[in-house]
Amino acid sequence: MSNKPKYNRVLLKLSGEALAGEKKTGLDYSVITEICKSIKKCVEAGVEMGIVVGGGNFWRGRSSGAMDRTRADHIGMLATTMNALAVADILESEGLDVRVQTAISMREVAEPYIRNKAMRHLQKGRVVIFGCGTGNPFFSTDTASTLRAAEIEADIVLKATMVDGVYDKDPNKFPDAVKYDELSFNDILVNDIAVMDSTAASMCKDNHIPILVFNLARPDNIYDACMGRDIGTLVIDRDWE
Repeated sequence: MSNKPKYNRVLLKLSGEALAGEKKTGLDYSVITEICKSIKKCVEAGVEMGIVVGGGNFWRGRSSGAMDRTRADHIGMLATTMNALAVADILESEGLDVRVQTAISMREVAEPYIRNKAMRHLQKGRVVIFGCGTGNPFFSTDTASTLRAAEIEADIVLKATMVDGVYDKDPNKFPDAVKYDELSFNDILVNDIAVMDSTAASMCKDNHIPILVFNLARPDNIYDACMGRDIGTLVIDRDWE
C-alpha cells in the first residue's frame, strides 16, 4: 500500500460535537488528542492541512429560542474560535506548527483571516485553523468549509461526522438504511440528501471540489482519507474528469 497521499492539500471540517466526545458538550481533551494525532500523521506524510471547526458543543444559534438570529450566529462564531484555539493547543503539543485565523478580527488571540497569508502558512507545512465561520450570520460552518476550500485551492473537503458515510435514511433509526459509496452533487441537491447544506454543496459543485464524508469515531480515518483509502462516501461529479 502506497505511503504517498492522494491529496496534497485538504480542508478538514470538524464539528463541534465531535470535539465533545461522549460528554456531548464542552471539550474532551482525550478525544481531541486522538484527532490531532491523526492530523499529525497527515502532515508528516506531506499533506497541507486547513481545518474549519464548528461550535455546536458550546452553542447552537438556531436553537437559541427568541434571540435575534444575527446575534445568535455571532455567539456561535465565538464558540468556533474557542474550539479552534483548543485544537491548536493540542496540535502544538504534538509538535506541529499551527496558525489560527478568524473571520472576525480578534488580534490578541488569533490572526485575521487573510487568504494569501493562509496559503503561505500551508506551503510552509503549518496547519491553519479557520475560526468564526465565514464571519457572516446566516451561513453555516459547512459553507465556511467549502468557501475556505475554494479559497485555499484544496483538493477535497473532508467532512468528519459521527456516521460512516451518507445513507438514504437515518441509520440510527432505520436498520435497513443503505449506505452510498459515491454520490453526485446533483443527487444530493435534487434529492435533498443530508450531506451538508445546499449553499455549501453548490459551492463545491461550482468549484469542482469533491467531498468525502466519513466517520470520526475512528480518528485515524482522517489519515486514511488523505491517503485515498476506501472509506466513507465520496461526493463528486465524474464529468469533471
